Amino acid sequence: MSLKNISIYSLSLVLILSSCSGKKEEEKTVYESTKFKEKDQNTVQLSDQQIKSVGLTTTFLENKTMEKLVRLNGTVDIAPSHISSLSSIMGGHIKSINVINGSRFSKGQVLAVVEDPQFIQLQQDYLVTKAQLESARLNLNRQKDLNTSKASSDKTLQTAQADYSTLNATLRGLEEKLRIIGINAKSLNSSNIRSRINVYAPFSGFVSKILVNNGQYINPSDTLFELINPTGLLLELKVFENDINDVKIGQEILVYNNQNPEKKSKAKIISLVPSIENGGSSDAIAKLSTLNPDFIKGMYINGEVSVNSRYTLGLPSESVVSFENKNYIFEDLGNKKYKMTPVNTGIYDDHFTEILKAEHLKEKKIVQKGAYSLLMLLKNKAE
Repeated sequence: MSLKNISIYSLSLVLILSSCSGKKEEEKTVYESTKFKEKDQNTVQLSDQQIKSVGLTTTFLENKTMEKLVRLNGTVDIAPSHISSLSSIMGGHIKSINVINGSRFSKGQVLAVVEDPQFIQLQQDYLVTKAQLESARLNLNRQKDLNTSKASSDKTLQTAQADYSTLNATLRGLEEKLRIIGINAKSLNSSNIRSRINVYAPFSGFVSKILVNNGQYINPSDTLFELINPTGLLLELKVFENDINDVKIGQEILVYNNQNPEKKSKAKIISLVPSIENGGSSDAIAKLSTLNPDFIKGMYINGEVSVNSRYTLGLPSESVVSFENKNYIFEDLGNKKYKMTPVNTGIYDDHFTEILKAEHLKEKKIVQKGAYSLLMLLKNKAE
C-alpha cells in the first residue's frame, strides 16, 4: 500500500470516529434533556402570592384505626307478598270511592261503597231463617215432651230434630256471609236492613292503583284497588365485584335518598344474589329496621357499609388527588417547590384515606389543603 493510500485511509477513519462520537454526544444531550423535562413535569414552583391564594397547608402521614366504607346504590321496591289486589266479596255497583292514587289509609278504613239488591236479599234470608229456627226450636222441645209421654212417635221427633239442625246450619252460613261483607248479624233486624256494603282496608298502607270508577258494575273476581303494605318495603342495592366479599347477610347499613342525604336510616341486609351481572355487580337485598315514609317504591337510594376495621397509615382525604384513574400526593420539597408522587390507596372515608406501602413517605411533608390546585397548576404547565 502506498503512502498516499495510507493517508487517505487514516483520514477516513478519523472522520468516521469523529462522526460517531458526535452522534453519541448528541443522543446523550437529548436523553438528559428529556429526562430533565419528565422530572420537571412532576414538580411545580409557587410564588408567595400563589401560596397565599391557594391557602396551602401541609401534613404528615399518621396512624389511624379505619374501617372500609363500601358504598352502594339502588332502588326501593316492595316484596310481592306485600302488594295486594282488593276485591269486593259480592258483586254490585260502585256507589263511592273514598281514596285516590297514592292515598295513605289505616286498617279498617272504608275505601269504597258497593250497592246491590242482593245484599238486601241476604239480610232478609238471614232474618227469615232466624225466625224459622226459633219456631223449629219450640217445635223440637214440644215433640220431645210429647215423645216422653208417648203422645207422639219417634219419627215425628226425628223430623223435628232434622228441621232444627237444617235451619241452624243455614243460619250459621248466612251469618258468616254477612260477616264477610261487613254486616254484624247479631245487631241486624228488620229496621236496619241496607242495600250497601263497605269495602274495608285489610291493613295500613297506601293505594298504588284504582281500577274502577263510580257507577261501574263489578263482579267478585274484579280487582278494585292495588294496595301496598309498606312493611314489605325492600331495598335492592348494587354491590360492585371488588366489594362483594365484604358484604354479608345480617350486616347493618345506613341508607339515604338524594333529596335528603343527611337523614340516614338503618337497614339490614337479608339476601345476596349469588351472581355477577354484565356490569360487574351483584344485588344485595336489605330491609329497613324502622319504616321511613320518605322511601317510596321506585326511588333511587344510596347505602353505606362499614367493614374491615384496621390500624393503618394514611393522610387526610383532601391530600389525595386523582388524575387519569391514578392517585397522587404532593410532597413539599422546600423552597416553595412541590413534587407530585403516585400512591396506592386502600380504604377511605370522607376524612381519611389509607396509603399503601407508604414507609418511604414517613417524616415527609405532604400537602393537605391545596393539593387539587397544585394538580391543576402542574397540568396547565405541562400543556
